[in-house]
Amino acid sequence: MTDRVRGALAAVLLAACMLAAGASSASAVIVQLRNGETLSYQPLRGGVTPLDAFFSNLDYNGGPVMVSNTNYAVYWDPAGAPAYPSDYQPGLNQYFEDLAHDSGGTGNVDSISAQYNDVAGAFAGYSSHFGGALIDTDPYPVNGCKAATICLTDAQLQTELKSYVKAHGLPHDLTHEYFLLTPPGVESCFEAAGHVCSAGSLSPYYCAYHGNIHLTEGEIIYADDPYVTGNFGCDDGNHPNGSTSDGALQGGLSHEHNESITDPEPNNAWTDIGGSGGEIGDKCGSEPGTPLGTAPNGASYNQVINGHLYWYQEEWSNQINSCLQRLSFSGEEPTATFTSTPLAGNEVSFDATGSTAPGGVAHYNWQFNDGLGGSLSTPVENTTPTVTHTFPAAGIYVVALTVFAADGTSMGTARTIAVGNPPPPTLTKVTPAKGPTGGGTAVTISGTNFTGASIVRFGSVGASGVYVKAAKTILAVAPSEPAGKVDVTVTSPAGTSVISAYDHYSFVPIITGLSPNSGPKAGGTTVTVSGTGFALGTTATVFHFGAAKATGVNCASSTTCTVIDPAHEVGIVNVKATVNKLSSPTETADRFTYF
Repeated sequence: MTDRVRGALAAVLLAACMLAAGASSASAVIVQLRNGETLSYQPLRGGVTPLDAFFSNLDYNGGPVMVSNTNYAVYWDPAGAPAYPSDYQPGLNQYFEDLAHDSGGTGNVDSISAQYNDVAGAFAGYSSHFGGALIDTDPYPVNGCKAATICLTDAQLQTELKSYVKAHGLPHDLTHEYFLLTPPGVESCFEAAGHVCSAGSLSPYYCAYHGNIHLTEGEIIYADDPYVTGNFGCDDGNHPNGSTSDGALQGGLSHEHNESITDPEPNNAWTDIGGSGGEIGDKCGSEPGTPLGTAPNGASYNQVINGHLYWYQEEWSNQINSCLQRLSFSGEEPTATFTSTPLAGNEVSFDATGSTAPGGVAHYNWQFNDGLGGSLSTPVENTTPTVTHTFPAAGIYVVALTVFAADGTSMGTARTIAVGNPPPPTLTKVTPAKGPTGGGTAVTISGTNFTGASIVRFGSVGASGVYVKAAKTILAVAPSEPAGKVDVTVTSPAGTSVISAYDHYSFVPIITGLSPNSGPKAGGTTVTVSGTGFALGTTATVFHFGAAKATGVNCASSTTCTVIDPAHEVGIVNVKATVNKLSSPTETADRFTYF
């Protein structure tokens, strides 16, 4: 980061220093909180210097982009909350609808984002959809910070979003985003200490920010957009629609939308690692560029979307190395590929000779992700395709390469490599230790050396929703397996876990229904039991009605058995299935009534 930028961002950096010691040093507007969360925020106007020097462009860091984006406007509006202006929600809803209408075009800033790719070969396509306006009437929690009368921390916002998404069965993946829009007077801070807070608070530093919430299966991409209309730090007052919603668009919503598309997991996809810092929007500050014309109310506009006029900031384009209002991509994309060869100790040589670019590759940018705690490190940029790098320790690293053509057009790729002789993963505990044969249980796997792990197996079947939360923790979803105890294994580039006495998981049979579900106390009723995990045949699966063992067991499949209920006293009893000495849990579906 240059001295010029340091001077311009003194206040912002002071706030960042109050965050976790591990906060990213590569960017003034991407911070890591004490709890490990990474957020990217739009600072107050003038907080970022646009137009970096040539080849201090956006660099790729190995993570995903959003190939499409279905956007939800979440208005958190409990009873007794401050009121939104009457034109605020309609104006923002119209904007999301307009953005979807012109999806795939080249007439607005979203067309700029479409040039950025990820390691899977996908591009951050301008493929927008409006999921709808969601009115959240849940009450606000007790203030988590002290910078405003109503002050909520990022942790509280995340908790509410997780709760709302789960309660309403909403999607949570890399193709959906939730914009949390609070009314005037409801402010937010990153943390309870409240040193870095929204523009209307007592500690004004940001207009909006975006982040992601990892779940056991999937993730929530979100943006926090507090009410900033009329606050000059975020809104210059130029409103071509004459609506309070205009202030929200230039005060962060468009900014965070494009940054979410190109870097949905902040600092993991496209960001300026080695230059002035920041993502696609940060590099252009709040600059709107040259107006296209004048709206009927006399305000300027620089975007025409679905025939409606808008005014908000430009976005950074690697192609032609500039902030733009729109882009019609021209020419060919480069290709990016590289090989690696281990040398002595922790030294590795890399060769990107196979990469190409129109007119020849102008620059190669390498990110080795070997900073403190495995974070970003200062990239290496050169004009030749080979480089040698010594890593600080043996381990698993994600190495990313960005290939640039002479005009700045870029392509990124990445690989996970093992450096030195890192130890393979080990497992010490699986929580919970059992679940239904139908799968679907969210489990936490504890152990060591999980960095770079990509495969988790329960027996011979792979788990879904695998997320390496930390070097010692993995979240996963158990697959479907027959009843019984299985070994859980984790594989990383360093090898596969060694089986220990602690890394077992039990699949238990499940009863989902009884037909009929009642019979005389003398017994003798033929009952069809539905469920999962039953063993075929006549003796492998045992059924108990209360304490008494059923007879006549015949399991035609793993999901259906017929049994004859034993005699029992009048009343309700639990029915339990046992396979391989593992018994089904008691559920409302497995109760039988004697009369």
